[in-house]
Amino acid sequence: MEFSRKAVLPTEYGEFYVMSVREGDKEHIVLLKEPLEEPVLLRIHSECFTGDVLGSLRCDCGEQLHSAMKRIAEEGGILVYLRQEGRGIGLFNKINAYALQDEGYDTVQANHQLGFESDERRYHTAGAILKRLGVRRVRLMTNNPEKVWDLSGFGIEVVERIPIEVEPNRYNRRYLKTKKEKLGHLLLKV
Repeated sequence: MEFSRKAVLPTEYGEFYVMSVREGDKEHIVLLKEPLEEPVLLRIHSECFTGDVLGSLRCDCGEQLHSAMKRIAEEGGILVYLRQEGRGIGLFNKINAYALQDEGYDTVQANHQLGFESDERRYHTAGAILKRLGVRRVRLMTNNPEKVWDLSGFGIEVVERIPIEVEPNRYNRRYLKTKKEKLGHLLLKV
């Protein structure tokens, strides 16, 4: 794993330090906003081109990303942006999963139809990045209990799980319900 130099990144939420982390053919992003006092406020966000960049209403990803950036800008903390698009199946397969969802499959069923697990993402990279940054204790912004378990397995103590829930809309309500019922995400609004 190779870390780039740190640079200033001005955003609509304020200035962050940004670094890239190269891991094989993937390049992840880390945003830092001081103070970084432990337990550090943390969001681990998996890439979602359609939600993060295109503003898709099919998911809650873009809204979660921007909510996390805003909170980190206000309080200090870290955003680890992992390049594992489409729950780890890649953009091409994610679009194929969208087509299956258009035919009536939910997100988990669509992944299975394409020959993938319900969720192919892994968080060992985030654990390694945090260790390299000297972070041992975090307040994790997530609805996904698997992130809590995975980080704990890498020696990162999650002292608090902070929900990062968005209001459902007519396009993502079924998606959010599937995340809650089939993937165990801790959601109250669906």
